[in-house]
Amino acid sequence: MAGSTRVAAVIGYPIHHSISPVIHNAAFRALDLDWVFTAFEVAPGRAAAAAEGARDLGLAGLSVTMPHKADVVRALDRLTPTAEPLGAVNTVVRQGSRQLVGDNTDGAGFLDALRTDEGFDPAGRRCLVVGAGGAARAVVLALADAGAVEVIVANRTPARAEEAAALAPGVARPGSTEEADSVELIVNATPQGMAGDLSLPVPASTLGSGQLVVDLVYHPVLTPLVEAARQRGAAAANGLGMLIHQAAHAFRLWTGEDPPLEVMSAAALADLALRD
Repeated sequence: MAGSTRVAAVIGYPIHHSISPVIHNAAFRALDLDWVFTAFEVAPGRAAAAAEGARDLGLAGLSVTMPHKADVVRALDRLTPTAEPLGAVNTVVRQGSRQLVGDNTDGAGFLDALRTDEGFDPAGRRCLVVGAGGAARAVVLALADAGAVEVIVANRTPARAEEAAALAPGVARPGSTEEADSVELIVNATPQGMAGDLSLPVPASTLGSGQLVVDLVYHPVLTPLVEAARQRGAAAANGLGMLIHQAAHAFRLWTGEDPPLEVMSAAALADLALRD
């Protein structure tokens, strides 16, 4: 590092588990860019203050993860047309000397992972999204924009499911996980299945051949949902593809360079292998 090194970072709570520094630093090295990426643990409710700090410190880019995606909006100068309806930001881009612009690359990253990694085009498909938080909302809107014929949103709190479905009127509607057997794509956008949690977000009996099941949880690599889906003949993937592709979009926004996807993926897989 030198005085000219550009710094980007991720903020979240907790943040020790994040593999974003591994992914981005591998990409910077591959392209010989004088950039470095680090992680800052920011307590709940302090995202806006952290963004102001990033502004004053001259950080060149900021990634935002749970629980700060909505709270950080208060400190930003404007939102992109993608982030505006979601009310949630996962990427902050510096424009000029001080202006901070909030974007959301979750939906684009999810679609890239579907199409590029899984060979699945959501156009004309019936889909189920479990959850109604920031990631779920981004997925609902992205699927609708990509031409899905129906997006069912299931959440333990019906009012939140209705809010998420309202992002895509005429395509999305609130529903139940019991409807999983009638869809071609199932997306788990809840924390269920993270390390130590063996519960399933949808009944195993609703899973089967002809379906693609995507669990946005990526650690453990083989989540209970991914394992159950494969045992019942469905195709299944964890959330690592979305993580890498959304990071790739952020990388391009910050640096103006095409991201080295293979390098980013290899770095992520190597890091996760050390954690298992």
